Amino acid sequence: MKIEQKQWTAEGQWAASGDNGVSKSANLVLAFGSRGILSDSARYDEIRAFYPDAHILCGTTSGEILGIEVSDDTIALTAIEFESTTLKTISLRISEQENSFEAGKTLGNELLSDDLVHVFVLSDGLQVNGSELVKGISEALPNTISVTGGLAGDAANFEKTLVGLDTAPTDGNIVGIGLYGSSLKIGHGTQGGWDPFGPERIVTKSSSNVLYELDGQSALELYKTYLGDKAAELPGSGLLFPLAIKETADSRPVVRTLLAVDEGEHSMTFAGDLPEGAVVQLMKANFDKLIDASADAAEGSLEKIGSGAQLAILVSCVGRKLVLDQRIEEEVEEVQAVLGDDTKITGFYSYGEISPLNDGFNCDLHNQTMTITTFNEN
Repeated sequence: MKIEQKQWTAEGQWAASGDNGVSKSANLVLAFGSRGILSDSARYDEIRAFYPDAHILCGTTSGEILGIEVSDDTIALTAIEFESTTLKTISLRISEQENSFEAGKTLGNELLSDDLVHVFVLSDGLQVNGSELVKGISEALPNTISVTGGLAGDAANFEKTLVGLDTAPTDGNIVGIGLYGSSLKIGHGTQGGWDPFGPERIVTKSSSNVLYELDGQSALELYKTYLGDKAAELPGSGLLFPLAIKETADSRPVVRTLLAVDEGEHSMTFAGDLPEGAVVQLMKANFDKLIDASADAAEGSLEKIGSGAQLAILVSCVGRKLVLDQRIEEEVEEVQAVLGDDTKITGFYSYGEISPLNDGFNCDLHNQTMTITTFNEN
């Protein structure tokens, strides 16, 4: 595997960091950037000129990761030449699918093959129900196939997210990249580091990812009570207080981020489903635990590949970025400290992270985590 990286900034345009001369031979390019920049099709045209024969995956972000640097309003580009691993891609428009679950099934079925090793998914972060998408993918694929990726971001605007495969990115798209062959090893790790507080409550009224009532009371009014003065800043302030959800009393909790509120309906829309009967609990930030969790995720991603990673894709949550603020690069530095200086790092801040839970291969949607995928090609 050969890797080269570039960064686009308004001041300097394109600048290379680690040019390995793979331009003509790259078969996969990842380009993560802000909506304002990636919405200009000239950027895609420039990337295509750099890498004429590669599959190019573009997605908008709530912040870009390149090396140990976290940036806004840039493009973080990573070009990869796999030497023996083969690729197959699929791009779907959610408007042409029955629903997010069926879109996931279609994606998984299209990529399924005897030598499939891994699927990387990048999806629209607002028009797609991420948890239903992931359930559909999991139904189509055996649990021996790992699936990772994320939901595209739009800073903290929550207006529109863009994804594109081999074309300038637009909204409403879901892209899957299948990686095939015996020479590729994949690792993955995901950790949060948030502290639960307040009582556990039961979801008593919900529809898919829209929450109406907890313990028979208005969920929105309860939530506002906990937020205090920050309630006036909803939905953005909701990123600071995610929900931990257990679908059954015995299941492991996953974290769900607030995306929108509807004052008229007294409802809250989250990045994943909250089924009736589920147990939820509010969470709040613990700075040191958030940063330590990134190191734990990196260690988990290395356990599964048995040696140093050549490439790591980091998908972290916009909520973590807002909370950590000036300390945000510390979580990426913690990852590099674990992976080592030889690992090329890229990634983005997202509206949702896709990865198996650490103790199994079943794919899940997460929020407010640092999720890492590591790659090593023999």
